[in-house]
Amino acid sequence: MESLPPAKSKRLYHIQNPEMVCSRLLLISVLVFSCLLASVYSDEDYYKLLKVSKEATTREIRQAFKKLALTMHPDKNPHDETAHDKFLKVTRAYEVLKDDDLRKKYDKYGEKGLQDEQQRGGRYESWNYYRNEFGIYDDDLEIVTLDWGDFDAAVNSGELWFVNFYYPRCHHCHELAPTWRAFAKEMDGVFRIGAVNCGDNNRLCRSKGINSYPSLYIFKAGMNPEKYFGDRSKESLTKFGMQFVKSRVTELWQGNIFTEIEAAFSSGVGWLITFCADSGDCLESLTRQKLAGMLEGLVNVGWMDCTTQADLCDSFEVTTSTTAFFPPGSSLKNKDSVLFLRTLDTREIYGAVMQHLPELEPLTKDTFKSKLAHHRWLVSFSFGQNTMSTHEYKKLKALLKGVHIQVGRVDCLTDSELCGSLYIQKPCIAVFKGLGMNDFEIHHGKDVLYNIVAFAKESVSAHVTTLRPENFPSNSKEPWLVDFFAPWCPPCRALLPELRKASIQLFGQMKFGTLDCTIHEGLCGMYNINAYPTTVIFNKSSIHEYEGHHSADGILEFIQDLVNPAVVMMDQDSFTELVNRRRHGEAWMVDFYAPWCGPCQALLPEWRRMARALNGFIKVGTVDCQKHHSFCQGQGVRAYPEIRLYPQNANRRDVYQNYNGWHRDANSLKIWAMGTLPRASVDLSPDDFRNLLIRGTEHWVVDFYAPWCGPCQHFAPEFEILARMLKGSVRAGKLDCQAHHQTCQSAGITAYPSVRFYPYLGTDKREQGGEHVNSRDANSIADVLRQRLQQLSPWLQGKADSFKDEL
Repeated sequence: MESLPPAKSKRLYHIQNPEMVCSRLLLISVLVFSCLLASVYSDEDYYKLLKVSKEATTREIRQAFKKLALTMHPDKNPHDETAHDKFLKVTRAYEVLKDDDLRKKYDKYGEKGLQDEQQRGGRYESWNYYRNEFGIYDDDLEIVTLDWGDFDAAVNSGELWFVNFYYPRCHHCHELAPTWRAFAKEMDGVFRIGAVNCGDNNRLCRSKGINSYPSLYIFKAGMNPEKYFGDRSKESLTKFGMQFVKSRVTELWQGNIFTEIEAAFSSGVGWLITFCADSGDCLESLTRQKLAGMLEGLVNVGWMDCTTQADLCDSFEVTTSTTAFFPPGSSLKNKDSVLFLRTLDTREIYGAVMQHLPELEPLTKDTFKSKLAHHRWLVSFSFGQNTMSTHEYKKLKALLKGVHIQVGRVDCLTDSELCGSLYIQKPCIAVFKGLGMNDFEIHHGKDVLYNIVAFAKESVSAHVTTLRPENFPSNSKEPWLVDFFAPWCPPCRALLPELRKASIQLFGQMKFGTLDCTIHEGLCGMYNINAYPTTVIFNKSSIHEYEGHHSADGILEFIQDLVNPAVVMMDQDSFTELVNRRRHGEAWMVDFYAPWCGPCQALLPEWRRMARALNGFIKVGTVDCQKHHSFCQGQGVRAYPEIRLYPQNANRRDVYQNYNGWHRDANSLKIWAMGTLPRASVDLSPDDFRNLLIRGTEHWVVDFYAPWCGPCQHFAPEFEILARMLKGSVRAGKLDCQAHHQTCQSAGITAYPSVRFYPYLGTDKREQGGEHVNSRDANSIADVLRQRLQQLSPWLQGKADSFKDEL
C-alpha cells in the first residue's frame, strides 16, 4: 500500500528476538499509515550511495559495498550517533541492487516500487564479517564469481570449469582461499576457475546438491559433474584437474613427425614443438600439458628428444633446447615461417602463439549476404582495433565447430555502410541464424569467451531477433513479444537468456524480438518507454506490458494469462453484476489499484499467479481506479492497492474483509484467501487415524506436519486446495506430528511435511503403510492420485464383483 515507510528499525544484529521487534514495528506502521494515499520517501539514489554507476555488475556492487562497510560501519564509528542510520541506508541500497528483480523495480519506480520489500535492510553484520568473510573471491581476477544468472552459461560453454562452492562463515572455506587463489593463477587459461558464494546464491547451491562447504566440482558440457575429495593442496588440485584436460601431447620422432604435422596442417591446425637437448631448459611435462589444454583445437603440442633424435633436430637447425611454433601451412624446412620462443613462461608462450594464429575469416559487404544465406555464423564487428580479446576470439572457431557455427569478422571502419545498415555503432558480437543477414541477435553479456560461446549456442537454437525500424512489428498480424532494453542495464542482460528459453517453448505461437533503446530512441519514445527492461506483448491492436519476474516461466505464465485470463477486469456494472449479485457459495477477491502506483505494479504478476492457484475456488478481479475513479471513491477505496475479499454466504453482498498482511506475494495472498473458506480437510486425532483411516473403507490422503515447520505452513493452502479438488473421491486429513508424535512415528514419518496416500484395497490399511507422494503442488498431487485410482479401478471393481457373488 502506498504510504509512509515504517519507522526505522534499531540495530538488530545483537538483539535476541529481532522477529518480535519487526512484528511490532510492522503493526505500528500498518495501523498508522494504512489509510494514506500519497507516499513520502527519502528518495535516496542507491547508485550514488554505493558510489557505482547504473551499469555496475553484481560483483562491482559487492566490491563497492564492502569498501563502504569497512569505513562506515557503526563498529568503526562508535561516537557517531548517525552511523547506524547511514549504514542502514547503504545496506538497503546493496540488498536492492544486488537482486535483479528488485533492481528492476527500483530503476523503474524508485523506492516506492519497493514498498513490499521495506523490511529488508533493517539488520546487518558485525564489522569483522565484512572484513574477513564477505565476498572472499570478489577481488581475484583469475577467479570467476558465478551466480544464478550466469552459472549454467559458464559450465555449458564447452570449456572445463573447476568450481568452489563456499559459504562466507565457513572456517574451512577461508583456510582454502589462499591455496585456491594460487591454484587459479597457475591454471589460468588451462581451465576456468570459478567460485559460488552459497550465502548469496542459496537457491543455486541447493539446485546443485551442495550440502557441505567448501565443495569443489569439475564441470564440462556433456559430462556429469565430478566432485573432488582429496586433500586441498595446490599440487593435489592440479593433479585432479589435469585429469580432465584431454588434450594430447605427442612425442615426435623420425617415424611420425611428418605424417603428424601434415595431418594437422591439412585441418588448419598448427604445431607447438619443444625440442629437448642436453643444453638449455626444456618445457616440463606439466607445462606442455597445460599449453595443450590452453590451445586445444587450434594448435597441437608435441616434444622431441634431441638426444635420441639428433639427426632430426639437426635438420631443424636446433642445437639447444628451444620451443618453436609452426603455423598451419608453414614449411618445416623454412625457418622464416617458424616462430622460435625464448621463454619458459606458459602465459608468454600462449600469448605469442595466439598472436600468430590466422585471423578470423574477413567478411565484406560484397561477401556478407552470400556467406550468411545458408550457414550459421558468429561475426565479430570491430572498428579497427586489435586487442588481446580479438586474439582470444580465434578460439571461437574450435569451440563452435561441434555446433556447426562458422566464425568471421567485419571491420566497420572499412565497411561502414554494412555496419550502418545493421545499426552497429560499436564493437560487438552477433549471431546470424542461417536465414540471411536480417535474422540475427547481438550479444550483450560479458565480453569473455565462455559467455560468448554459451550465447552463440543458445541463440542459434532460440528464436529471438534484433529489431530495427525496418522489421519492428508495429503492424504485424502475428503476436510479438518485444523487449525494450539498454545494453548497460544489468537486469536487461539477465532477462535476455530467459527470453531465449521462452522463445523455444512458444515457437510457432509468438515471435520474440529485442530493441536497443540507446540506438533507437525515437522508436522507444513512440511507446513511452522510460525504464529498462520494458517487455511488451503486441497482439494486433492490443498492447500488454509484462511486469513479472525475469524468468522464462514468468513470461510463459503471463502469456498464458493473456490467452486464458484468470483475473476479471471490472468496471462499475460488472462489479455490481459479478460481486454484489454473486451466487450463494461464491467468493470474490478484488484488487483496487492505480496504474501509476509502484506497489500496484509490483503486485500484478503475483495477483495473476494467485488467481491461477485459486481457480475454481475463489474468483479474482481487478478495478482500475484511475479509469473508474468515482466508483472506487464510492466504494470507500482510499489507498492503492486495496485488496478485498467478498466472502461466501455473507448476509449482505457488500460485506468484505481487507487484506492487511505485509507480504503481497502469491502464496501469502493464497493462504489468507483459503483461510476464509470452510475447511475441506479434517484434523485427525490418533483415534481418527486408526478408526477412520486405517480401518475405514475410504481412500485418504494425509498431510503429516508440524506447526513450527516453515515448509509445512507454506504447503497448508496447497493441501486445502487439494482437498477441494479431490472432494467426493478421496478424503483429506491433516495430522499434527508435534501433538501426536507417536502416531507419526509408527506411520514411518521422518520429515515434514510428508504427503501419504492410503487407498482402500478391501483390507485394513495398516498393511500398506501408505504411498509417499513426492510433491507439494496441489495439481501435481491430484494428478498422481487420479492416475493411481485409475490403475486400481479394475482391481477394485473385481473385488466388488467378488463381494456380490459371495452375497
